[in-house]
Amino acid sequence: QVQLVESGGGLVQTGGSLRLSCSASGRIFSFFATDWYRQTEGKQRELVATITPAGNSYYNDSMKGRLSISRDNANNTVYQQMNRLEPEDTAVYYCHSETAWGQGTQVTVSS
Repeated sequence: QVQLVESGGGLVQTGGSLRLSCSASGRIFSFFATDWYRQTEGKQRELVATITPAGNSYYNDSMKGRLSISRDNANNTVYQQMNRLEPEDTAVYYCHSETAWGQGTQVTVSS
């Protein structure tokens, strides 16, 4: 059974940075595309970034230039470095791979 566990969320001021982590059990990340999504209350879950098995990355236009998704194959972990955070980035961020979802990690950006 695949389990994804996110960490690294928290409270940060506008302009600050956070690095989210997603670790997996029962799934080798390098064999699958892995995504980060985010969701705010009352809105649909939104794709933020994707890293492919080949290591190619794609980003949501709203966060392009402020995000970097990466993968550590040795530790089977996917990271999302978020810089120059804005209050509009406040959301629960979820890791996703194939049909598996993590429990989410809250990111709050204060103005």
